[in-house]
Amino acid sequence: MNISIALPPNLQSYLETQIATGASTSVSEYILKLIEEDYQRQQAQDQFNALLQEGIESPSQPVTPDYWQDLRQSVVDNA
Repeated sequence: MNISIALPPNLQSYLETQIATGASTSVSEYILKLIEEDYQRQQAQDQFNALLQEGIESPSQPVTPDYWQDLRQSVVDNA
């Protein structure tokens, strides 16, 4: 797949600088890195959202002074 992207001059200059300084060996490599980073970020966001939803849907319990005491004790016991 060939992709053509028109960049404004400031971004064109930035991209050329990134390649000239060794951040990437080519425009293709630079774009590929950006896409991979975005993909990983999205995967992490999806995992976070799933864990958040799991927490929202999990059974709850009242938070009382006894709850906090038991939690503190479990932390001390497992330290």
